[in-house]
Amino acid sequence: MSSLISSLAWVKRGAAARHPKKYVLDDRELERVSALARIELEDAKTELARAHEAAKSMGKGAEGTEADDTGEEEDDEDAWVDEDDDAMDQDDPAPKPKDDLSQYNLDEYDDDGPTADLGPFSNIKGLQYYRDNQEDPYITLKEEEEDNEREELEVYPTDNLLVTAKTEEEVSQLEIYVYDDSSENLYVHHDLMLPNFPLCLEWLDFPPTTSSSSAAEASPLAGFGNYIAVGTLDPEIEVWSLDVVNPVYPDAVLGRPDISNAHVPTPLGTGKKKKKKTKHRPVASGWHVDAVLGLSWNRTHRNLLASASADRTVKLWDLSRCSPGRGGDENMEDGEASSGGAIRSFEVHKDKVQAVQWNEREPTVLLTGSYDRTVRTFDSRAPDAGVGAVVGADVEALRWDPWEAHSFYVSLENGMVLNFDARTLPSDLSSAPSSARFMLQAHDGAASAIDVNPHIRGCIVTGGTDKMVKVWNVTEGEKMSVSLVTSRDLGVGKVFAASFSPDDPLTLAAAGSKAKLQIWDVGANFGVRKTFAQKLKQAGKELKEREKSSGGVVGVEDDDEGSERGGGVDED
Repeated sequence: MSSLISSLAWVKRGAAARHPKKYVLDDRELERVSALARIELEDAKTELARAHEAAKSMGKGAEGTEADDTGEEEDDEDAWVDEDDDAMDQDDPAPKPKDDLSQYNLDEYDDDGPTADLGPFSNIKGLQYYRDNQEDPYITLKEEEEDNEREELEVYPTDNLLVTAKTEEEVSQLEIYVYDDSSENLYVHHDLMLPNFPLCLEWLDFPPTTSSSSAAEASPLAGFGNYIAVGTLDPEIEVWSLDVVNPVYPDAVLGRPDISNAHVPTPLGTGKKKKKKTKHRPVASGWHVDAVLGLSWNRTHRNLLASASADRTVKLWDLSRCSPGRGGDENMEDGEASSGGAIRSFEVHKDKVQAVQWNEREPTVLLTGSYDRTVRTFDSRAPDAGVGAVVGADVEALRWDPWEAHSFYVSLENGMVLNFDARTLPSDLSSAPSSARFMLQAHDGAASAIDVNPHIRGCIVTGGTDKMVKVWNVTEGEKMSVSLVTSRDLGVGKVFAASFSPDDPLTLAAAGSKAKLQIWDVGANFGVRKTFAQKLKQAGKELKEREKSSGGVVGVEDDDEGSERGGGVDED
């Protein structure tokens, strides 16, 4: 796939700085970047000084500054003579008396003196370069230009930010959108370049220890901020500030680069016929050694970030103890954790771990799903006492139910969506698979995305590779039941991400294989309003009944598409 959006994340209203800061590459930032990137700054300065001296010596004659073949050093500059042939033919004439030149004031030739009135150009002393436009007295529109730029970058407290992990023609980046619900306006605010293909995103408000000064200044409150954690095909996790425009390096990097040959697949078996399966990479406890597939930030213990990886491990990171450099010392043995590495490593699965999430009601409990076709839930303080379930297919996504501390949803590669009660799950998965509270064939292809509405109990959204986004109503009683409320092809291609807004009960975002982001106000559908009206009232939420000129779908229009917005028709 040459163009796609693999993941998206909402930023709630009021979390972003109203006036984002412009990135400043000063000495302090250079030192921070050099520490993160493991650049030997002193060596670079030494080489720069040598180059500077070499440039200065370019005018000292054909001999340069190096010693000759005899090993003798150069003469001092004062001992140099003019090698012009005519210069040695005759003696220099006797100098003229000083009085003959005094009338020209040659000693004061370079001094700036009073100048004659030259009309409109009387203040111009010559062409001069100003490092900053603020210092140039002839640029008179500085304040107006700054005001215009400040207004263009302004994020209002009523705006949501959306972050997408986008790859287009082998170029990966984060695109930060601003969404104004009142005016149905969605536009790209700025973007950030990424070093590799992004796989997952997680928003957090906790500033990592290695945050730059510009990011800290952008935060309205000490200890809070507006950050996005990014997992890519690299084994590292990057944390970027969303309140700084056009930064060139992340605020923190968790883990370390894969400097070994572990990224080179090694086939199993011997002889001419090789098995397709490759060897697993050696696991390290202090960092990941393969792609990061899932991230989850702990909203109670705000300094904790959990990550799931293709190296079959789940790792726990302390954002308050990030080292200045990358986590993990190259000289340490595998299995040892460094001061800047992961604080815990869990090996609870036998294959790639696709997804991970903290339980908001029990903030020490983790839920994980893997390609070994199992899900696990365990307390991070005692992982050996966890429970789990066999689901019968590769796990695509999972979510805790925010309305029930013990309930969670799982979406699978075969299009199924399951709901489990963690209290009934066994600790031994070798026994018969545990029965789910309900099983739903949600999509014809893989059910690649799922989310649970934080405002309306029993409202979930799923997205699949069949290009459909579906909203479901789950009702509880003697037996749980689930029914389809509405579905739509939003024109994003195969759906890889679908998520409810943190502020509006019936607004969701979806993205997929066409590298497009679409906002869908499902409240524009009469069937949705009728189904969830009572639940909204019980939750103390008011349903906004307003006409949507776009039929409830808002996106960034392409020049080629004109007024087309998310094709397809609602299915009531």
